[in-house]
Amino acid sequence: MNVYLDYAATTNLSDSMKEYLISVLNDWGNPSSLHSQGTKPKQIITEARQSVAHFINADPMDIYFTPSGSGANTLAIKGLVSDNPKENPYTVFYSPTAHKSMLKACESCKYHTPLKVNAEGETDIAYLEAMLTRHTGRKLLVCIEAANSEIGTINDVITIGYIVHKHNGIFVVDATGYIPSYKVTMSLWRYYVDILTFSGHKLHALKGVGVLWKQRNIHLKPLIYGGQEQGLVGGTENVLGIASLGKAVKDYDYSSISSADRDYVYDYIMNNIPDSYLVGASIESGNRLPHNLYMCFKGLEGESLMLLLDMNGIQVSTGSACNSRELSASATLSSIGMDEKDIHSCIRLTFSASGTETKEELDYVCNKLKNCVESLRGLSTQEIGISSGEINV
Repeated sequence: MNVYLDYAATTNLSDSMKEYLISVLNDWGNPSSLHSQGTKPKQIITEARQSVAHFINADPMDIYFTPSGSGANTLAIKGLVSDNPKENPYTVFYSPTAHKSMLKACESCKYHTPLKVNAEGETDIAYLEAMLTRHTGRKLLVCIEAANSEIGTINDVITIGYIVHKHNGIFVVDATGYIPSYKVTMSLWRYYVDILTFSGHKLHALKGVGVLWKQRNIHLKPLIYGGQEQGLVGGTENVLGIASLGKAVKDYDYSSISSADRDYVYDYIMNNIPDSYLVGASIESGNRLPHNLYMCFKGLEGESLMLLLDMNGIQVSTGSACNSRELSASATLSSIGMDEKDIHSCIRLTFSASGTETKEELDYVCNKLKNCVESLRGLSTQEIGISSGEINV
């Protein structure tokens, strides 16, 4: 049996999506061309922009396609904040649990300050208010993630945005982890958010396309020069990727979002696998992404557990895919003050947002997870015994 539980890393293409993409492969012209071969690709992009705008209840004129969600985050921050200190009026405040693209872009700015989060990963509102009140000499830029796709905790975007605007700051929100589970309504959020970003491949579109929405009074400097996307994102458009995003958001069904599969596996773990605990916002709080389960299994290596599960046909992760090949501690787990002994003992299971897993698959995951944890803990115990024996000798 094969069970994919890493939907926060990327999502699959539906059969209807594959058929649609095949149908537009012959529309290979450059959308900037004025002749007939460029007309259809240009129309595809226009229709996709309209679909994305409808998806988040925004104006198509405010939607910009980028090469990725990371590209959108970088453009949002570095498009505002110059690398030349003499031209840089901003102090950048940012969530230490943000996606690496946002984190690194903020850290590259000359005047940057990380915010604080609580033990569940929520932005500390009181600390934010205090920091913005104290910094009165420069323009304020605040960057957070709407939800952390690693540990599943959701931020209070509206409250944070209200505070940022009260201090005349600019508020950038990465909605990539949030938007697969909850509908974003820019007709409301536009009063609190100045720039919003998200990635297409988390919504069953192709990889290689992201979205940036911004207020019209926010002026960004392009990072890639050219005439495309109103001069903000240069380069011939990724027509196929943009087309896939347009169809993905048209087909997306929020009515099927459920936490039932996540809760089923969580209940099993808590009742059958001792010395295990949930990381991030509690299940009961309602402040956690419905498909996210980030668990710590004390006394073992999360990477070993991930590999052992993969050998049994179950794909999970140890955290955000952008950090998967790094041995250093996750910035998110360090920021929430997690015990260093447990930081490398975690895995993340992210279920399909629409709950496509069968009960047979869920039971298989539960049983294999229990067996794998017990095997690894037993191996650790044996190693400790051998090591102790060698020391006693």
